[in-house]
Formats: sequence, structure tokens, C-alpha cells
Amino acid sequence: MNSPHLDISWSDYHQTIERLAAEIHRSQWQFDRILCLARGGLRVGDLLSRIYDKPLAILAVSSYGGETGQVRGTLRFAEHITSTHPLQGRVLLVDDLVDSGLSLQETLKWLEARYGSEIDEVRTAVLWYKARSIFTPDYYVEYLADNPWIHQPFSRYEQLRMGNR
Repeated sequence: MNSPHLDISWSDYHQTIERLAAEIHRSQWQFDRILCLARGGLRVGDLLSRIYDKPLAILAVSSYGGETGQVRGTLRFAEHITSTHPLQGRVLLVDDLVDSGLSLQETLKWLEARYGSEIDEVRTAVLWYKARSIFTPDYYVEYLADNPWIHQPFSRYEQLRMGNR
């Protein structure tokens, strides 16, 4: 049985980020920093940082690879967070989606181990929340009961290669 697919246009993608921003705003939760997980959460974090005028921090996390980028492997974290501001206070942790839930779950443990004394609270926000996830994000736009593979508008660049490899 083939798993379902969800194709997202640039327009839909940006509208979904705006809907996420509105969802967070409606909660009235005040946060100090945004930490996005790269690569998927980069664009989401960037736009939320602009909408909310909050400092953006980036943590590179990787778990997918293979020829098509659809093979789940070992979760790997960057050694450091990139930011021009200290990671402290209330942090909004952002990614594009929660699939298995392992990335967000393990990132929270990683943050606690390294920044536990500086961070007061962390809440999570994603565009898409898949039913198979073991982790429930605090904020999300769409709950996907059929767990589709999501083709985001930039996915085509994962197949485009220039130069020698």
C-alpha cells in the first residue's frame, strides 16, 4: 500500500506559516526567543522571527537522508546553536512538521542538558502534525490523520545537483 502524499505550493506554505503565527498569538503566550530546527524549520523560524520581531536561533538537526531524502537515520545534533542573542527565558521551538516526534522529543532533552538553567520554558510549534507522532506539539496548523509524505515547495531542490559530488 502506498502512503498518501501532500503537495504544498509556495502560497499554501506561506499561508500556513501565517496561520501558525495567528495560532500562537491567540494563545497569548509571550516568548523571548525563537529556536528553529534546521533544515525544515529554517523558513518557518525566519518568518515567525520577522512577524513577532523576536531573535532567531538555529540548531542544525538531521535524521533523514538517502537518495530521495526520505530514509530516516540516526538523529544528529550540531555542536552549538547559532544566535546573536543568548538562548534564555521563554523559547518557542519551531520545526516544519512532526512526523515520528523523535526530533522534537530529543531536542527538548538536548536543550535541558545544555541550557536548563537559562531557559524558563519551551513550547513547540509546527505547521503539520502527523497522527503517528509520539510527540504532541503545543501549536500546529494541520493535524494529518493519514500521515502523508509532505512535498514542500522547496523539496524539488533535494533532487537538483550541480557540480561534482
